[in-house]
Amino acid sequence: QAQLVETGGGLVQAGDSLSLSCVATTRVFRNYDMAWFRQAPGKEREFVAGLRGRTTNTYYADSVKGRFTISRDNDKNTVYLQLERLKPEDTAVYYCAVSLRPYAPVVFATTSYDSWGQGTQVTVSS
Repeated sequence: QAQLVETGGGLVQAGDSLSLSCVATTRVFRNYDMAWFRQAPGKEREFVAGLRGRTTNTYYADSVKGRFTISRDNDKNTVYLQLERLKPEDTAVYYCAVSLRPYAPVVFATTSYDSWGQGTQVTVSS
């Protein structure tokens, strides 16, 4: 099982930026499909961004496309999520996830991922 640790959340104003990090402490990320999800109070956990480990293709939810960027540094065994031009509706707990299978069947589905981090809170004020 992978142990994932997310960091970088915080309280910011609308229009500001944040950079989230996800580090695997028990497995390497290379060739694994990774994703970021978020969950706001009273709402379901939703897909934010995904990255294929082998093809390096990226995927984004329509609500964050053009504002968020997912990337990885295999040497540091870390996946990042750069959040720019933040909006109050971006407020949520952000979770990192990894698929330990050769290929995540559906990149935006929670069921495609096997391990999750504890989450990091992102709060965007008006």
